[in-house]
Amino acid sequence: MNGAQSLVKTMLASGVDVCFANPGTSEMHFVAALDSHPDMRCILCLFEGGTSGAADGYFRMSGRVAATMLHLAPGFGNAFSNLHNARKAGSGIVNIMGDHATYHLAYESPLKGDTEGISRAISHWTRSSLSSVDVASDGADAIRAARAMNGRIATMILPADTAWGDGSDPVTAAAPPPLHRPSDAALDAAAAALKTEGAALLLGGQATHGPLLHLGAQIAQAAGCRILTPLHSPRMERGAGTPPVEQLLYPVDANAALLKDVRSLVVCGTHAPVNFFAYPGKPSLPTRADIHIQELADATMDLGYVLNGLADRLGARSEHVAPVDLALPDRPDGPLTPASAGALIARVMPENTIVVNEAVTSGAPIAEATRTARRHDWLITMGGAIGQCLPCATGAAVACPDRKVIALTGDGSAMYTLQSLWTMARERLDVTVIVFANRGYQILRGELAAMGVTQVGRNAQAMFDVDDPLLDWVALAKGHGVEGTRATTVDEMEAALEEAMAANGPRLIEVVI
Repeated sequence: MNGAQSLVKTMLASGVDVCFANPGTSEMHFVAALDSHPDMRCILCLFEGGTSGAADGYFRMSGRVAATMLHLAPGFGNAFSNLHNARKAGSGIVNIMGDHATYHLAYESPLKGDTEGISRAISHWTRSSLSSVDVASDGADAIRAARAMNGRIATMILPADTAWGDGSDPVTAAAPPPLHRPSDAALDAAAAALKTEGAALLLGGQATHGPLLHLGAQIAQAAGCRILTPLHSPRMERGAGTPPVEQLLYPVDANAALLKDVRSLVVCGTHAPVNFFAYPGKPSLPTRADIHIQELADATMDLGYVLNGLADRLGARSEHVAPVDLALPDRPDGPLTPASAGALIARVMPENTIVVNEAVTSGAPIAEATRTARRHDWLITMGGAIGQCLPCATGAAVACPDRKVIALTGDGSAMYTLQSLWTMARERLDVTVIVFANRGYQILRGELAAMGVTQVGRNAQAMFDVDDPLLDWVALAKGHGVEGTRATTVDEMEAALEEAMAANGPRLIEVVI
């Protein structure tokens, strides 16, 4: 057994059985080892940013760690942007980064790079496996590190000679270390703070879906305080039957207005609110100056223990929280806009749909329209680095093959990782991609105006617009093996959505707005 074979056997013994891959020459022994184990599902992504984004979506919907295969420092660099998003989401990922043979690193070959340096810039855990007999134990340590603290980025660097050299027996990864918990005194203080005038509970991380979200709502009701969630949550449970919550907003002034009456804020599973960007003459924080903030627990801690502790102190378990009622929008009339498109989506998407939202300027009306739709999960680009939607939808569909996935994306952001369409087609994933074709980076127009610039000249327009030549998303979809259609009216989009929801497999709808 060589080192690569010992690594694959270690992964399988440790419950890691999905690998999103973009292999190169230095990974050929790892490829051969994967090939001899058909119980490992290997999914080819045509760009490394697709592998990291897919592993992120897979973890968010399954809670399980997947592996990526990346080719030396340049390949890892291509994956970096979506590893940033995954890190902000708290997703657990094991990156296997190939490298030159250890003795070959003495020479300045074209692909030589600082593999450890680029990994340490984004990974929580990095290790170069320098001996083939250590590969199995190093792999087990990487898996344990990726599962620690509710999800971490772990990168194992695999030089070619340690992959082909004689390996050791496989190792089963140890359980991750126990999660940190706040003190009893901190829990007492938080429970007391939630009962004061102007109090609010801000929930994030794993507390925005499933039983913890419902428990958080019971706590807020028992304390008589507001319940808030961040603007961006890795996985937000929404729609009919879920607890009603208030979500923080993107615009600075609107967010400040939402929080103006909050005098005491207990934060659990996230960080205290901060504006997405800085703007001239405006504060970085949306909260009032005299607010008392208690950051009780961040996303890496034992949120179940925290919320159960608050519930015990407040007698919250007997509380009945009235859920969101199902209220589908009326069928829209008039032109096709983000708002009318959102209404159509809300009307047709089935129970338990997974919605991945990177529609950017078109996203807010769709979020509002679907707020009272059938119960669904809402995934968003946590780190703000665009190009995450299509890979994340890919990973979510792999994790949940029995659920519909709807990927909402702008045309500009979709161009970053459109190769994911090919992976969706190859893997027969049930993803409906909806591209909002507003022919440019419209978010940048708004940001320029927020900076006080009111005149847009030739150079700015050239950097914002993608209309010369026009992107043909129906043709792009067909070229990647995905059936596509274009909608310019409400009737056309309604028909396209109904067909996509009735079918099984990838579809793309270009919505011209």
